[in-house]
Amino acid sequence: MIEIVETDAGTARITWHKAKKPALVLAVSHGAGGGVEARDLQALAHALPARGVTVALVEQPWRVAGRKVAPAPKTLDAAWRGIWPALAGMELPVISGGRSAGARVACRTAAELGAHAVLALSFPLHPPGKPEKSRAEELLGAGVPTLVVQGGNDPFGRPAEFPPGDFELIEVPYGDHGFAVSKRAEIGQERALELITAGVAQWLASLG
Repeated sequence: MIEIVETDAGTARITWHKAKKPALVLAVSHGAGGGVEARDLQALAHALPARGVTVALVEQPWRVAGRKVAPAPKTLDAAWRGIWPALAGMELPVISGGRSAGARVACRTAAELGAHAVLALSFPLHPPGKPEKSRAEELLGAGVPTLVVQGGNDPFGRPAEFPPGDFELIEVPYGDHGFAVSKRAEIGQERALELITAGVAQWLASLG
């Protein structure tokens, strides 16, 4: 089911993948360089409804409008705030999530929106090759239970680069920023996605 939502930043779009008897809503948005067709977002949308989790794939207004460049963080945050009432309308706990830039939005807005938890897929800890420009403060400031799922070869921050903090981290071995694994890796692409979906499902079940 597709839902159109008007926000102060423009028209957003939610694609709902509903569970028969949902206990949670997982809302996940895309990054600055792609859409909700990302392999990890699609894998979660197909795997989690059978486990009692309704998944909402959220397209930011800039993406719906067909633009190729994401706007400033404050505009992304404003759109997420405008989308939130539609996500919370099912009167279930909402896990705020996203991949890359979408993960940053989820972290920045979680506390004010009353998110139950945050799922950060491929959190961009720093720009590639610039570890001194850390965004760890956003992650550490989420203020709610947080799970980071990070590729072992992510140039935006490998798992070992993350600082200690009040969050959990799952490593996807050999995965890059989009969780792609090379053909020479010891695990295949299907297995990498299984690690993501199983790990997220287990974490969601632990939230209570």
